[in-house]
Formats: sequence, structure tokens, C-alpha cells
Amino acid sequence: MVAARIKVNGEDAPIAPAAPHTTVLDFLRERGLTGTKEGCAEGECGACSVLVARPGVHRPTDWVAVNACLVPVAALDGQEVITSEGLATAGAPGTRPALHPVQEEMAVRGGSQCGYCTPGFVCSMASEYYRPDRCAHAAGEPGDDADAAADAEHGPNGFDLHALSGNLCRCTGYRPIRDAAFAVGAPAADDPLAQRREQSPPAPVATEYAQGDRVFLRKDTLAETLRLLRERPDAVVVAGSTDWGVEVNIRSRRADCVIAVDRLPELRELRVESDAVEIGAALTLTEIERRLNGQLPLLAELFPQFASRLIRNSATLGGNLGTGSPIGDSPPVLLALEASVVLADADGEREVPLADYFTGYRQSVRRPGELIRALRVPLPLAPVTAFHKIAKRRFDDISSVAVAFALDIRDGVVRKARIGLGGVAATPIRALATEAALEGRPWTQETVEGAAQVLRAQGTPMDDHRASAEYRSAMLGQSLLKLYAQTTEAATS
Repeated sequence: MVAARIKVNGEDAPIAPAAPHTTVLDFLRERGLTGTKEGCAEGECGACSVLVARPGVHRPTDWVAVNACLVPVAALDGQEVITSEGLATAGAPGTRPALHPVQEEMAVRGGSQCGYCTPGFVCSMASEYYRPDRCAHAAGEPGDDADAAADAEHGPNGFDLHALSGNLCRCTGYRPIRDAAFAVGAPAADDPLAQRREQSPPAPVATEYAQGDRVFLRKDTLAETLRLLRERPDAVVVAGSTDWGVEVNIRSRRADCVIAVDRLPELRELRVESDAVEIGAALTLTEIERRLNGQLPLLAELFPQFASRLIRNSATLGGNLGTGSPIGDSPPVLLALEASVVLADADGEREVPLADYFTGYRQSVRRPGELIRALRVPLPLAPVTAFHKIAKRRFDDISSVAVAFALDIRDGVVRKARIGLGGVAATPIRALATEAALEGRPWTQETVEGAAQVLRAQGTPMDDHRASAEYRSAMLGQSLLKLYAQTTEAATS
């Protein structure tokens, strides 16, 4: 087994003697790369953002920004990382490095004050700077200065401000950072990081990294991984580590054995078939979003509201379902889509409807040794869909209530209704009583108001620091009234 190592700013770096749970952030800071900061240790502030070379959607390689505070450094064995220090271009001997265009714009437009958050912003901004399909708008198109009010989150240079949604700043008020983002041009032809996109990313490598009694493992194939899980049913399985990383940092959790599945080819397939869409459990949410490109409108509506771009660059649907959390954002959507879960173990596979998957608080039908291999969404899709997330912050926040709708309304009658709920019970649930109150009835104010009363009573909402039970119940009913208003407004516009 080759010694575990990563390439940092173009230089090989052995991972040893770091412990298997050591984060990329701590590893980099130990090497003197202190631009990478720890602000929250939960992936909410972006001060730790770095770039990783990942398989591209439109080109062989994408430079993807991730939270270094969440990812175990062993998970990047064999991969390439660029920090804020690595963006600048070396000058002639005895001269200072030339600032990267993103760094230059942040400096001249006053996007940095205390500077603590700046390196993270720069790395997230650089990821968007190198996005292959980012392009400037022609005059008069959305994103133009003249159309800024209509499209305030997209610059004339094609920069999507959602790329910075996971980065927090307490000094600038964000306007200078927005100005810097909207001022960057296209990468120069001789930009080495732009040229790097045309080459394949580092291939996945099998990893066996141990320190003392603890080990981090990555196998080459799903079959090998499933055999290993049979031998080590106590192992923690990670993909993006957006959940496990918080446990390690905030709760000081440690595992004797961690098994990574994020690079397994069998878990990274996306297939659109005549009767279903199959989504690999280890594809990141960003990869799913960009590869589907709106083919599942309800998922497309979910993505911008699911945490931040930094989190979506690592998080997976398999991980979101695997934790069994009742407040995850994807289960209500997948329940409304009537998705099923493909579970695999060393003996084979089985498919379970998501409505039957959850059995209790953070519990499911998944057996020891089983992995979620894929999600299957049946086709055709319901024509009327919506996702309503009620949370205190627009991005990067846990829902107080999440409601997903998928309705088939024909000739003014609700032929079929599927409603997924999150945050109102010990598990994500289907609103079966509300579905029954809608199906076969006219899509009218009277029907909707009656069904909204039913929806308010669904689940077992509780009081906590995010919302009261009374507020949650009110928001359930209000969400259906909002959907009705949206559909009738669209019909008359």
C-alpha cells in the first residue's frame, strides 16, 4: 500500500503523522498554511474554504470549493488541493507573487477589512471564477447592470452569488464582496488552474491509513467495500463528511474504523431511463444539480435551499438519507417524488420505497452491512410541484418545517397528491390524510382550505429553539394555501 499523501499547491505532502480523524484544515495549518481559518467548525461560515480538483461536469476537471474543517485529510489521499496561498502566481526572484484576479478585485474594491474571512471568500470565489459554463451576458440580457434589480444574484460576468452563500463576513456588509465577484473577468489563456481543467482529475486510490488502533479505509470497488462492511459492521461510513465532520469537531466523536465511499464508481452513476431516474448515492448535490439541469423540477427547487454551495459541493443524497435525520431537507422532496432507495450488501440488492424506509428517530430498515447505492425516482413526474422551507436564515440553515408537494391536477381536479414533510415528527413523513383530502376533489379555495386544516394536524410537531409546535402547525397549513395561490396566479398571468 502506497503511503497516503496529497498534493497541496502543487507540492506533494505526506499525510502522516496526522491522526485518521485530522481535518484538512488542521493538516494545512500544521504545514503553515494559515490562510485556512476555523470559524465555526461546522461548515457554516466558509472561513476554511479550499479548492479540490474533482471530476468535472462540463470539462474533465472542476475546481470545487469545500469546507476544509469537515473533510478528514485521509479522505483526500491522492487528490489535489489549492489554498488561498496557492492562488497567487510566483514572480521573478526577489519580487512578490502576483495576486490572483479574484484576490486583486477583493483588495481594490474593499472586500476585506479584518481579513479573517477573506481567504475563504477568495477560494469560494475562485471556484466560481473557474466554473466552465460561467459566461458574460450580452447587453440587455439578465445580469446586465441595467437589469440588476431583476437578477441581483447574477453579475454581468455570469458570476452566481450562490457560490458565496456558505461564506460569512461580519465587517464589509457584503456589497464590496459582491462588487469584486461581479468584476472578475474570464481566466486568461495561460492561467495554470484554468489549463488544469482540461486534464483528468486524480484517479481514486485505495487507502489504508492507520495510526494506532484507528484506521481510515477506501476500497476500489463496491464489492470490496461491502465485504469490508460485513467484517466491520461498527465502521462509520462517510461520503462528503458534512455530518460526520461536525460530530468529530463539536462532539469530539472518534471512530476506530472509517470507510469512505465517495469515490466508488458504482455509487456515482446517474441514469435517466424511460420509467425512472436513478441517482448514485455518492454523487454530490452540486453534481446532481448540474447534471440533471432541471430535469427533476422539484429537486431543482430544493438545491438552492439546501445549506450552502460549499456544503452541496460535498454532501450527498445517500448521506442525507443515511443519517435518518427528521430535519434533513431532501427526504420530504424524495417522499413527494415517490422515490425508492436501492440498498446493497455483500449478498445483493433490494429496493425499498422511501415511505417505508424510516422506522424511528434516526432509524431505518437499513441493516448492518448495507449501503445506500442509489435513489430511484419514477417517471412521469407530477406536473405541479413545490418545495417550501421555513427557516430563520435563507441559506445554510436547518428547517423548522419543510414541505414538498407533487400534484397531478387535470381539468381542475386533483387526480393524485403526494406531500412530504420534515421537521414535524420523529421521521420524515408522508401527509397521507392531507393527500386523501385532496385527491378526487376540485382544486378550489374551499378544497384547499379544508385540506390545509388537515395538514395542520399532521405529524407530532414539538417546541424547540427553532420554532414552537403551534408555529410549525400553522406553517404546514399555510404552505398549502401558498401553493394554491401560486398555481392560481400562474394560471391567470
